[in-house]
Amino acid sequence: MASEYSVRKVGAPNTLEHRVYIEKNGVPVSSFHDIPLYANQEQTILNMIVEIPRWTNGKLEVSKEELLNPIKQDVKKGKLRFVRNCFPHKGYLWNYGCFPQTWEDPNSIHPETKAKGDDDPLDVCEIGELVGTVGQVKQVKVLGVMALLDEEETDWKVIVIDVNDPLAPKLNDVEDVERHLPGLLRATNEWFRIYKIPDGKPENQFAFTGECKNKDYAMDVVRECAEAWERLITGKTNPGGISLTNTAVAHSPSRVAPNELPQLPPHQELAPEKIDSSIDKWFFISGASA
Repeated sequence: MASEYSVRKVGAPNTLEHRVYIEKNGVPVSSFHDIPLYANQEQTILNMIVEIPRWTNGKLEVSKEELLNPIKQDVKKGKLRFVRNCFPHKGYLWNYGCFPQTWEDPNSIHPETKAKGDDDPLDVCEIGELVGTVGQVKQVKVLGVMALLDEEETDWKVIVIDVNDPLAPKLNDVEDVERHLPGLLRATNEWFRIYKIPDGKPENQFAFTGECKNKDYAMDVVRECAEAWERLITGKTNPGGISLTNTAVAHSPSRVAPNELPQLPPHQELAPEKIDSSIDKWFFISGASA
């Protein structure tokens, strides 16, 4: 089935100017607020936005602060951010992205992780075999969740699979992942533990001793983050620097008609800029597989 969503690219990949806007039937929408979290009435299939395709290194993410929340590459000290290759992992292990209409509330401390939310949409690791594309809206089902503790914030990582993946019928909960894709959850835990070490940062920690919680637990996390987003979009929570402009959330004070939005630049299909050769270097982390 053809997707109703497409992308509008502005600027060349691997530049500070690069943006990927999501469009619905040709009209730009907010990737954070306008795409429904659930893709079916039963709420068993969810929409996921792909920010980072598998095996790539560029740290792209939904821009919370910019109008319509396009996907852009993260910047630190004026430089584009890339994750390093920590042997044997090349870039990201999965299609990495987020759930729209979710928010990890920094004003709320989770009773089990004892840490506040990280102020972002809920992170998602899609483990199917197809490599996604930036800005793609995938329909996925939830399998489990890990709780990364990142600088004293809870940073949930929801494990999902594309409903169209050949393995999807066999994967319905976290134990199915270990049965059919042995080693993937362990590699996922390892990746998140060590990926910042080449940049001089300490190893990341997990709540629940790194255990991947099951589907029911994960769906509870999704619902909590959906409720937090609901408070955000309706003005019940201080948004900080988050842009709440949207075109589709009927009860949101920040809703505007599409014709009220400023004109975006036209779609540009530009070749990526060359990146520094050091991005392809391997880092061998002592005790990575411990």
